[in-house]
Amino acid sequence: MIALTGATGLLGRFLLDGLPGPVITLGRRPVTGHAHRPWDLTGPAADLTGVTTLIHAAFSHVPGRYRGGEGDDPDGFLNANLDGTRRLFDAAAKDGVHRVQFLSSRAVFDGHPSGHALTEHTQPNAASLYGQVKARAEAHLTALPLIGQSLRATGVYGPGPTHKWQDLFADYLSGKPIPPRRGTEVHGADLAQACRLLLNSDQTGAFHISDILLDRHDLLTEVQTRTGCPHRPPPRSDRQVDALICTRLPALGWQPGGMDLLRADLPKMLEQ
Repeated sequence: MIALTGATGLLGRFLLDGLPGPVITLGRRPVTGHAHRPWDLTGPAADLTGVTTLIHAAFSHVPGRYRGGEGDDPDGFLNANLDGTRRLFDAAAKDGVHRVQFLSSRAVFDGHPSGHALTEHTQPNAASLYGQVKARAEAHLTALPLIGQSLRATGVYGPGPTHKWQDLFADYLSGKPIPPRRGTEVHGADLAQACRLLLNSDQTGAFHISDILLDRHDLLTEVQTRTGCPHRPPPRSDRQVDALICTRLPALGWQPGGMDLLRADLPKMLEQ
């Protein structure tokens, strides 16, 4: 039986849709159609009775921000996201959970200088509190007597009730100036695909999840083509972005959707 935290979040909803059932959700609010057990990052460890796989995607942060998500309360941020995660992982080990998948982030590397090869063997070097929390939680999981799999995901996009580019699209379509930017992205469905593959693997440690290097110029050019928007997309960014090098998941058969998947789902995101 699979238990999932963060099922109502931007990442968790893709996992809930893409995981084999039954899935128990752990959180403050139930999800229609799924069994639920009350749990909160700041409270006692969850009831993991009968759970064989725990997927931990919950994260407490200022809305819309991961780096800098502590706002003006770094102590509360640490208490929820580091201490709460440790309590959850310790409970999993105590209650006999066979496997824990942890939604980590490429932010564990955000202290490395540009031009650094970010492989799955690269040692974390986090500058942000967000990245430090993820790296320290990874280390805690690695030390436990179970199959611990840390999924270092890049930016995650895809349609839903809300999505990461909702404000960006609205600003562009209304003619507001858009600053140049480029970054690495992966579709939420491909994140769920990675979790499914790892359910059948006893490999432990870190797994990188990244697909495309996307410039806002190219993204908003696609939007312009579909909407006929008269506003020009921003110029291309000159920012260097190091690729998150993925080797372990492709070796297991992981095949992300690339630009074809982005183009296929862009109309759904524009409807929102």
